[in-house]
Amino acid sequence: EVYFKNLSKQKQKEVMEKNGSNHKLRVCVATCNRADYSKLAPIMFGIKAEPQFFELDVVVLGSHLIDDYGNTYRMIEQDDFDIHTRLHTIVRGEDEAAMVESVGLALVKLPDVLNRLKPDIMIVHGDRFDALALATSAALMNIRILHIEGGEVSGTIDDSIRHAITKLAHYHVCCTRSAEQHLIAMCEDHDRILLAGCPSYDKLLSAKNKDYMSIISMWLGEDVKTRDYIVALQHPVTTDIKHSIKMFELTLDALISFNKRTLVLFPNVDAGSKEMVRVMRKKGIEHHPNFRAVKHVPFDQFIQLVAHAGCMIGNSSCGVREVGAFGTPVINLGTRQTGRETGENVLHVRDADTQDKILHALQLQFGKQYPCSKIYGDGNAVPRILKFLKSIDLKEPLQKKFCFPPVKDNISQDIDHILETQSALAVDLGGTNLRVAIVSMKGEIVKKYTQLNPKTYEDRLALILKMCVEAASEAVNVNCRILGVGISTGGRVNPREGIVLHSTKLIQEWSSVDLRTPISDALHLPVWVDNDGNCAALAERKFGHGKGIENFVTLITGTGIGGGIVHQHELIHGSSFCAAELGHIVVSLDGPECLCGSQGCIEAYASGIALQREAKKLHDDDLLLVEGMSMKEEEIVSAAHLIQAAKLGNVKAEGILRTAGTALGLGIVNILHTVNPSLVILSGVLANHYVNAVKDVINRQALSSVKTVDVVVSNLADPALLGAASLVLDYTTRRIY
Repeated sequence: EVYFKNLSKQKQKEVMEKNGSNHKLRVCVATCNRADYSKLAPIMFGIKAEPQFFELDVVVLGSHLIDDYGNTYRMIEQDDFDIHTRLHTIVRGEDEAAMVESVGLALVKLPDVLNRLKPDIMIVHGDRFDALALATSAALMNIRILHIEGGEVSGTIDDSIRHAITKLAHYHVCCTRSAEQHLIAMCEDHDRILLAGCPSYDKLLSAKNKDYMSIISMWLGEDVKTRDYIVALQHPVTTDIKHSIKMFELTLDALISFNKRTLVLFPNVDAGSKEMVRVMRKKGIEHHPNFRAVKHVPFDQFIQLVAHAGCMIGNSSCGVREVGAFGTPVINLGTRQTGRETGENVLHVRDADTQDKILHALQLQFGKQYPCSKIYGDGNAVPRILKFLKSIDLKEPLQKKFCFPPVKDNISQDIDHILETQSALAVDLGGTNLRVAIVSMKGEIVKKYTQLNPKTYEDRLALILKMCVEAASEAVNVNCRILGVGISTGGRVNPREGIVLHSTKLIQEWSSVDLRTPISDALHLPVWVDNDGNCAALAERKFGHGKGIENFVTLITGTGIGGGIVHQHELIHGSSFCAAELGHIVVSLDGPECLCGSQGCIEAYASGIALQREAKKLHDDDLLLVEGMSMKEEEIVSAAHLIQAAKLGNVKAEGILRTAGTALGLGIVNILHTVNPSLVILSGVLANHYVNAVKDVINRQALSSVKTVDVVVSNLADPALLGAASLVLDYTTRRIY
């Protein structure tokens, strides 16, 4: 800790020397409404407290300057900040067109202000349309932008605006680890992202012990007790105004029926707010004895009100963010905050056709006390932000850089490029062999390479890279354009991260292996990884019997038994990437032991390993060979010998194959009763030997409603490689995987 503190001090010292020892960072903070000021004020106080490092200019615009919304610029003056500029930017009308015109008006007025102030950096908060105008102006005028609360997810148009500001901003202060990861995923420079927490939490976490009864009395009446009133704050949803007004009407009806003292704050200036105010007045809220309707409450007092309320209801971000710090119950209405991280104190009512659902939510939540949540901060955001500001080097290039994932270098557009065949590198990791192929968009295997699969992780990965590099070089000679690398491997795979979680016993040293990163770094190509059974299903979906089929199942019958399930045209992976482990469906409680450690699995009866085991038993008892068969002394007994013996009339071999086919058929009946596919595809070297037995079991054991299912044998010569290729070809061309 001491080391990093000293390192930070040294960096700040170097930055001061670069910027000029006497140069103070000129910071412009622009605030548009009461909500963003509650987040910006703690930062402004921090900047003001360090005049040796900073010069602060405050610009006020938006609804701060409108009487109907409380003239909230006054609280900035009460906090003893000098307002450098007031810009009237709101075009009244409270509809979509007025929002657009307000952005345009702000864009017209801001350049003159920024030319006069010449700030080194502008601090912009959140996701409001006013903030978009601020960020656009600053970016076009080559002013560095620090964006507060980027990377978060919510509903309505706010999401799009927030992410647009992120793209314009040079530096980012985020509140949660998820938000930080979202920013990184959006290709923002990790070195310019600060995970600080929410600045308002610096006030929140020290606020609850202050005198609050006088504040409650002032806003709700002297007869109101703590935990016996409601705070309601609901805004219009700009992407569905009509529905949000209907929900607001239902909310007021529910609050009237609930019959508790309620503080109702007027909505913000978004499109639809005028209609919401009309609803309030139509229902007589401003004159109802149980309601107090107000345009604005100072943030310090608002904190006390929500901290000691019996419940907060509405769709304000305050409800899902700040209120969690006190454990106050919250009812979040509608879609405006969809995607926000929330504590256990939040109960969501996504949709409501009547007031009953909201009323029931009030009955469930009112008066409860939940554990305090610190998802959005620990009370130390401002010191981190000030430290971050001091570390900004003004001599660094202004042009921001995006950290895109590695991709193949662009090549000039010429006739050879146009005529190239779009292709994929497909890798199949089997228990014995390692294969790499160039596969065209039509499913043609243009070139294939095969090597024995090494026993150790290091040798295996080195061989994969060597074979892929060789294949990629050869692709140029055969006029193929490689779009990416698809890998099919045994075991349980996390396809989102490209990691083999657990391997089968057939592939050693192959658990918790990140395949995507080293191969992508080496080849500069995107890489996809999935389980071999899933890849077989994808191969059928793109090139085989499953093409155009909405619901089907593929089973691989080979050394082991695997498979994949396609439901509504999409592959099912499951919550822990363990779906479609079809070989481990148990069909007998006291059957033979399986490699997985269980007993009676399909794989313990019908896999190549299981048949080889039974063949060895017959051979050891001199019951395998019949007339027409011969084996050399050193020859290893295999499943093929069992199949040959059965064809030549060996009754015991026939019985083993019949039992294996029955076990496979029973497993498929279970699948039919579970996911009800319209097609079952048998793939692998044993498929032809099992297909008739499977159909017989279905006719005898399945419910009549699923007996009509088609059971076919795959016509694909190499489903593992074709499936690995389809991982790439489907995603890069149609983005459906």
